[in-house]
Amino acid sequence: MMGRRNQGQEQLFYEFCLDEAVPDDHLVRQIAALLNLSWVYAELAPYYSAIGRPSIDPVLMIRMLIIGYVFAIRSERQICREVQVNLAYRWFCNLGLEDTVPDPSAFSRARNERFRESDILRRVFERIVETCIESGLVGGEGFAVDASLIEADANRQRSIPGVEWKKQIDPTAASRAVKEYLSTLNDAAFGAATEVQPKFVSPSDPAAQWTGALKGPAFFAYADNYLIDVQCGVIMDVEASRAIRQAEVGAARTMIERTEERFGLRPQRLAGDTAYGAAAMLNWLVEEKQIAPHIPVFDRSKREDGTFSREDFRYDESTDSYICPAGKCLTTTGRINAGDAIFYRSSLLDCANCHLKPRCQRHRNAGFRAASTSALVMSLDRSPAPQTSSSPAASASASR
Repeated sequence: MMGRRNQGQEQLFYEFCLDEAVPDDHLVRQIAALLNLSWVYAELAPYYSAIGRPSIDPVLMIRMLIIGYVFAIRSERQICREVQVNLAYRWFCNLGLEDTVPDPSAFSRARNERFRESDILRRVFERIVETCIESGLVGGEGFAVDASLIEADANRQRSIPGVEWKKQIDPTAASRAVKEYLSTLNDAAFGAATEVQPKFVSPSDPAAQWTGALKGPAFFAYADNYLIDVQCGVIMDVEASRAIRQAEVGAARTMIERTEERFGLRPQRLAGDTAYGAAAMLNWLVEEKQIAPHIPVFDRSKREDGTFSREDFRYDESTDSYICPAGKCLTTTGRINAGDAIFYRSSLLDCANCHLKPRCQRHRNAGFRAASTSALVMSLDRSPAPQTSSSPAASASASR
């Protein structure tokens, strides 16, 4: 017989337990079992007034933000909507059915004021990392580093050419984004990363980098840098930077030093892609930090214009020189230039009448061929460090 739900008069009283509505295997239960935020009140106490109306509970806002991070809810407004209707989220945030969900504007005020001034979100992050370390989820022997592009909230149509941008701005009359930009001009992950003038600048968010790294239409972006322990994939540190290679390298150094200072962990090896394979970064890892780099050497020596590439030159270790395809010698003074490269040059007389000159020199007005080799790789080749290139020639790059 077909059943039909009775839609008679509604019940006058209801008995409901929110805890029973959340499944035992739900992810929020696993997080809540390990998460302790009772210390947050003492941490934020100096940033609240002693008089006035009670504020929204800061622990509630942090729990709601954790919901957003864990379940990939990108908007604070959407977080509030999801907590409003999702019983599991309400349970995790210690909200009853009758409790009011905070307005989205409260998050913006909290993040830009008390949370920013106290750095409370980093404190929460570090406490969670400490819990992972205590639980044996962090090996500490091998780290990996990488960066992801985060599109900036900057209008491309209102950008200006980089040559027109002036850094001499009165901070008192500037917006919050511009003030933050001015405060990071000497930061290795932002203003001090490179002196190269960007092609375009957003006046409303000048720290955002104009980039075409995704091989599509260029856009303004930041880089979100991660330092990850390879044992269980635990993120040890996070640092924002400009979306350029030099800034990502600076952020990587910051994260490695901060992890060592905060948790007493220095990895034995570091894995990364070619973006971190610059000589200065490799030298810092090997010589200063004694960390073995599992990183490809940053190599721009391959030529596509028909002229000789780096591999066409043979390195002679006995004479510390390069031999060109015509059999001539490129010698060096041994002086390290710019702190990371040794230059090798041929003789003007050797190149003047060489039949291979059209394939050797990219510019007609160049009287000789010059090459540069990473000073770090030169030293590594004479010592047992197999993580980088196996020969100096593998890191030489033609400069002409």
